[in-house]
Amino acid sequence: MAAGPVLVVDFGAQYAQLIARRVREANVYSELVPHSMPVNEMLAKDPQAIILSGGPASVFEPGAPRVDKKLFEAGVPVLGICYGFQAMAYALGADVDKAALGEYGKTETFIDESKGLLEGSPADQNTWMSHGVAVKTAPEGFEVLAHTEGAPVAAMQDESRKLYGVQWHPEV
Repeated sequence: MAAGPVLVVDFGAQYAQLIARRVREANVYSELVPHSMPVNEMLAKDPQAIILSGGPASVFEPGAPRVDKKLFEAGVPVLGICYGFQAMAYALGADVDKAALGEYGKTETFIDESKGLLEGSPADQNTWMSHGVAVKTAPEGFEVLAHTEGAPVAAMQDESRKLYGVQWHPEV
């Protein structure tokens, strides 16, 4: 197992510091790093896991932050949250919808598969959303775990590659 920190990759999210704090509250050391840090520098830190934060951009905007696909091939567990979730899905070839129904604030979320990342989750729950772009289909190899009215894929996982994502903000 890796001995380094949990890296929180900051895509400009108002909650990036909160994500890092929540990790530390679980007695795990975390570091906040900029999205511009090259993947090889991230991996040189020997991270236990990597969390991709939310952010104000759209994956469709010119110059929007991207995720290097090499990150998902490194064998390090990755959790994408909100923009980080969309950026992961987009980088891995999912159908991401820029004309999606936006969801903001408390949102009714339906758990389709209560396993893996969402094991033990109630079938219906309220989550905190802040998005105007939605993942319509999961990338190849992923299973869809949850959906909302505006997000056909609100949570997904590929346990064999240790890749996970949620549209909502669990840190809130």
